[in-house]
Amino acid sequence: MRQSWGFRHILRMPSARWLLPGMLVKRWLLLALVGVLMMFIGLLIVLDVRFPEVLTWLHRRLQESSWQAGTGAQGKLVWTLVGTGIIVLGFVVSAVAIRGLLRTIVCAIDPVAGRRLAHIIYSRRNLQMGPQLVAVGGGTGLSTLLRGLKQYSSNVTAVVTVTDDGGSSGRLTEQFGVLPPGDIRNCLVALADAEPIMTELFQYRFRGSDGLGGHSFGNLLIVAMTNITGDFERAIRETSKVLAIRGRVLPSTLDHVRLRAKMEDGSIIEGETAIATSPLKIRQMMLNPPNARALDEALHAIREADVLVLGPGSVFTSIIPNLLVDGIADAIHHSHALRVYVCNVMTQPGETDGFTASDHVRAIEAHCPVRLFDYVLVNTTRPSPELLERYRKSGAEFVEPDIDRIRAMGYRTIAGDFISQTDVVRHDPHKLADAIMQLLSRKR
Repeated sequence: MRQSWGFRHILRMPSARWLLPGMLVKRWLLLALVGVLMMFIGLLIVLDVRFPEVLTWLHRRLQESSWQAGTGAQGKLVWTLVGTGIIVLGFVVSAVAIRGLLRTIVCAIDPVAGRRLAHIIYSRRNLQMGPQLVAVGGGTGLSTLLRGLKQYSSNVTAVVTVTDDGGSSGRLTEQFGVLPPGDIRNCLVALADAEPIMTELFQYRFRGSDGLGGHSFGNLLIVAMTNITGDFERAIRETSKVLAIRGRVLPSTLDHVRLRAKMEDGSIIEGETAIATSPLKIRQMMLNPPNARALDEALHAIREADVLVLGPGSVFTSIIPNLLVDGIADAIHHSHALRVYVCNVMTQPGETDGFTASDHVRAIEAHCPVRLFDYVLVNTTRPSPELLERYRKSGAEFVEPDIDRIRAMGYRTIAGDFISQTDVVRHDPHKLADAIMQLLSRKR
């Protein structure tokens, strides 16, 4: 009775639970022990150590065998080869056992990952040693860039604007008082390493106009996580774990801010949606309140960056709002990183009508008294006439790549084909990231 109690007590110990039936690890542990024992015996043979007695007997039989007949040197060579062969065989047995043990453990946690364990370990280790990449912006442009950058490093930080007041984000902000989660959600999904069904779930949007209608599941989850943790930043961290993202997503500020714009007629319009839909040209962007404080982690990421990318995205409503947050522009200006601005491919109705690539650069300069980037990445490939016509009907035009004017402003340009022409004209994430990483490689 005491022995039975003692045995159960031992099995309650965490390390002893590996020996419980059904764990499927004992066989691999035993095989690994056999492999180690074989390597030990092989080493004794190579070193000509005649202990224990079985090795002495084996040594004598080898000396007496016909195939080892000859000089003592020949006999010693055969003895060494036999020992080396046993060591190699023991190593192989141990390697097979370790591989089987790791696969058994990983498959119990994640069956899909267990089938491609070596690839996952290799790729993740390489990505962990990748450069520090920071992307500043918002909207679909930023998430497109992140999809490409995460293939080169898991040290990716997205600094995201929090001024969206339309659609699901605007409704949730008004109802629950949280920061707008929409752009944050898109960036989390872009950096996700989870199964496709999980990312589809985050992007799922409920149909209808009442109740949950128009809301995406990811937005609702972020709001729920904010209510549970009591902190928007922590809610993003916890949601990041759900999606197993490569990198971090940070809001540029935790303050509740709204966009304000001074229009060409001198009027002031407040709210991102109202500004974007106004037929008047934008003269100046502002934040309300104007002294929004930057997130400390965002400033630290910018200071430590190897590569700093602004855009792509709406220059007035995605990029400039981040630069108006107190401390962001100054941190970018003093950064020693490779600093690149990615210009948009198409103009945006109501915001950048008639803008060329150099006009986008001037808009940023007009809002920041210090220089923020050294390179301007410009797409020079014109989309198909069919796509251009489709965009023209909605008021959007191709951004003319006036590279000479950009160079005259003192910037270096990266020109090329960076777009993906499907149903929409957008930057290709892989072409974009590849161009940036090649530039980093040349700089280093």
